[in-house]
Amino acid sequence: MKVAFFDAKPYDKPSFDRFGKEAGVSFKYFETKLNEDTVELAHDVDAVCVFVNDTVNAAVIDRLVEMGVRTVALRCAGFNNVDMKYAHGRVHVLRVPAYSPYAVAEHTMAMLLTSIRRIHKAYIRTRDFNFSLAGMTGFDLHGKTVGVVGTGRIGRVFIDICRGFGMKVLAYDKFPAQGLDNGDTIRYVELDELFRNSDIISLHCPLTEDTYHLVDAETLEKCKRGVVLLNTSRGALVDAEALLAGIKSRKVGAACLDVYEEESDFFFEDFSGHILEDDTLARLISMPNVIVTSHQAFLTEEALSNIAQTTIENLVTFQKTGECPNELCFRGGCAEDCKTGKCF
Repeated sequence: MKVAFFDAKPYDKPSFDRFGKEAGVSFKYFETKLNEDTVELAHDVDAVCVFVNDTVNAAVIDRLVEMGVRTVALRCAGFNNVDMKYAHGRVHVLRVPAYSPYAVAEHTMAMLLTSIRRIHKAYIRTRDFNFSLAGMTGFDLHGKTVGVVGTGRIGRVFIDICRGFGMKVLAYDKFPAQGLDNGDTIRYVELDELFRNSDIISLHCPLTEDTYHLVDAETLEKCKRGVVLLNTSRGALVDAEALLAGIKSRKVGAACLDVYEEESDFFFEDFSGHILEDDTLARLISMPNVIVTSHQAFLTEEALSNIAQTTIENLVTFQKTGECPNELCFRGGCAEDCKTGKCF
């Protein structure tokens, strides 16, 4: 099987080459992202392999079908970059539903601790032999209330970590996890209550029409003054302009962002020698109480290995049987895991 691998990075190749060789799958790596201008690179392959910032819209899907490519393998869990409604009946979309919830959850907590204990500032200060503690006061996590939006695999691991710090948890999910709510330290609540009563809010939900700009000016107005916002899920969950305004007004005490709604133009690339043309992102990064990482929460050795293994298993399974438990399909207005594999 031949696969065109888009948005390839050096850290992707070792795992994919290793598992691919074992399974008889060969990859042709392209550093460029998949979009309408680059889809022609997918000539003479059986499938394309794409990541979070590749574009799989109607035009790309049509051209793939014209070239005889009917399989799109996502090496990620999210699929907001795929026009799932248009894809239905045209291409098969396979995903990696879970690669390492620990990687993302641990990165979220790392960012939170770095922010509230000023570790990033201390690192820079002590490298200049400045050992002053002025302006370095943080706060305890113990006893604080964290609001967790989304209680899937990652959200639940993050809740476990928070409980280890002695935090109280307010959770929200459209489909609550059975047995998670203990009526005391972990409670499911409506979004309004979560926003109003949380000291820290962490987003672990997918990007859908319902969750687009879940955090906006109206949402932030409901929050406690000084709330800390964490987003390691999808950038467009947060209205970046509203967040910037909230930071400037001191409504938001701190923000830790591993994702950004316009990240596809910048993340994963080196712009250190250039002027950043996105004014909102530049202003967020310039804020002393904002930490931005470039969508790296997933980036652990374990996660990379799991992503490669599952992606290749998806491709091989689908090639052999015409079915895959990790296929997505569009039904009733929302994408979901395919139950039958017989969508065409």
